[in-house]
Amino acid sequence: MSVIVTDEGFRDDDWQAGYTALQDHPSDEAGRGLALDVTSDTDPTQLEGKLGGVAMIRVDFPSFSDGRGFTIARQLRRQGYDGRLRAKGHLIADQYAMARRSGFDEVEISEDLAARQPEDQWQRRAAWQAHDYQSRLRG
Repeated sequence: MSVIVTDEGFRDDDWQAGYTALQDHPSDEAGRGLALDVTSDTDPTQLEGKLGGVAMIRVDFPSFSDGRGFTIARQLRRQGYDGRLRAKGHLIADQYAMARRSGFDEVEISEDLAARQPEDQWQRRAAWQAHDYQSRLRG
């Protein structure tokens, strides 16, 4: 099982429809309502024009030191994707604010990680909009 982290804290995963690998994604109306699994080495320009009706995109983070997923999220949002965007894998609580700033709506972590970094550690980063460096410079 996985734990979903949002600004409100931990919750159970409410997505029950499964995921489709990017290479298996139909490029027509059959793809409506699907969730795509995207690897960290995906070129986001491959996704342009293929996201209409995609309900969720889940971007994999194979390691907490691999930040390519943040770039993918930012580029997807710039391309106009407004569906649900989830980071999955090896993220740590300290990266939650960056995940939210780059465009992710939520983070999916393992139960093991949730036990090592409990909800209160993630909640401390939930005020991600108020504590960015630009706000501090303007303040």
